[in-house]
Amino acid sequence: MRNRFTSSYIDGPIGSTMLRTACSMLAGTLAISGYNIADTWFVSSLGTDQLAAMGFTFPVIMLIGCVYRGLCVGVMTPTAHSLGGGRRPEAARLVTSGLMLMMLASLAIGTAGALTIEPTFRLCGAGSNVMTYIVQYMLIWYFGSFTGTLGMAGNDLLIAAGDSFTASMLMLFGLGLNVLLDPLFIFGWCGFPVMGIAGAALATVISQAVCGIVALRLLYSRHRLIASPRIPRDTLGKAWKTIIRFAVPATLGMLLMPIGSAVITRIVASFGDAAVAATAAASRLEVVAFIFPMALGIALMPMVAQNYGARRFDRINQCRRFAMRFAGGFLLTMAVIYFFAAPYVVGWFSKDPEVQRIMILYLRIVSFGFAAVEIHRFSGFFFTGCGRPAAAAILNALRVVVFLVPFSLLALWAGSLVLVFWARLAADLLAGGIACYAARRMTRNLPEEPFGKPQETPAEFQAEAVNGSAEL
Repeated sequence: MRNRFTSSYIDGPIGSTMLRTACSMLAGTLAISGYNIADTWFVSSLGTDQLAAMGFTFPVIMLIGCVYRGLCVGVMTPTAHSLGGGRRPEAARLVTSGLMLMMLASLAIGTAGALTIEPTFRLCGAGSNVMTYIVQYMLIWYFGSFTGTLGMAGNDLLIAAGDSFTASMLMLFGLGLNVLLDPLFIFGWCGFPVMGIAGAALATVISQAVCGIVALRLLYSRHRLIASPRIPRDTLGKAWKTIIRFAVPATLGMLLMPIGSAVITRIVASFGDAAVAATAAASRLEVVAFIFPMALGIALMPMVAQNYGARRFDRINQCRRFAMRFAGGFLLTMAVIYFFAAPYVVGWFSKDPEVQRIMILYLRIVSFGFAAVEIHRFSGFFFTGCGRPAAAAILNALRVVVFLVPFSLLALWAGSLVLVFWARLAADLLAGGIACYAARRMTRNLPEEPFGKPQETPAEFQAEAVNGSAEL
């Protein structure tokens, strides 16, 4: 049983459906980074210590966010399989089971995190002058982290159901609400108590909670993807096993990214403060090139997963060809633009001639690997969407562990910062090429399934329909 939202993934024209979805997700893609930008801007008015405290929280929040994002992938992918196969009651049971698992996981992580705030951030190098502010912020964030998970999962499931425009608007609404609440709670505007940095955390928690509740309401009423929570224990266990099978590789793959970035930052730091400042600024400018491809990629995995569930392998191959060609063409064009525009834009970030020189080198070398980076990322989506999440994690490990870190260490041994940038380019091109070949081979042989038996949704979900979910 499909509705007008899921049918576009299964039956709509490949190119126009993907581009339309990408356009609808643009606002949401921009809003994802808006929370941190808004909080940082308001907190910067409180003082240097408070701003430094925010800086210490980002890596920890990023690592925990990888776990939550992995759980979202674990719920979204088998749900999309079920929706593509027309098994909505099964999908509703998976969603409900997944939300229960995410609630338990966030409570466990939040409790453990709250009890270990000081030792954790001492290890990160936080001093006594900022520890008070870190505690104020993280206590609220930890115990309210379920709201962030709820909003994240709600948006992902709306996208998996084909309702990407609503998901994007919810992300944008959440950012707007956060910006509105920040000065009320941080500075005590309109009669609210002055909370300082803790107010930034509370504003984030509340805005995410509102978006999560709205998303769940839509999943229940519009998409019929919330079932009765009275799920038999054995069925619940099988659902959690399926979700974890996807979530663990996804989490491990995502954790490699910040870990790899930390290692590269440490290597770059060997060349001086100017090198660190330049690469940090250039990497932020680098993100601009990926905004539209990221929007395209947000709906790529659920689209692939739905067609996999529907056994429309021909459409999966069409998706692959369109996505890879688009990423290659778009980002090669951006690389050319970056190459020629670099000397003109670096002045926006620094007036230091040495920083500007390094930024120009970075952008002119690394940008020609942008297309390979996105093709590598898209390839992981195809493996995950086709029931092979472990292969996607291996691709991430290939880029970071096998290529990027060793090549960068060789550049450090040679004592050349420019070689560090060439090492990044070589790693991106090799990993992207291998990933593209592997995804092409896998998708073209899907009926034969040469990579091993795909990880299916438990048969119990197909055999047992919950009356409650059928009546939603």
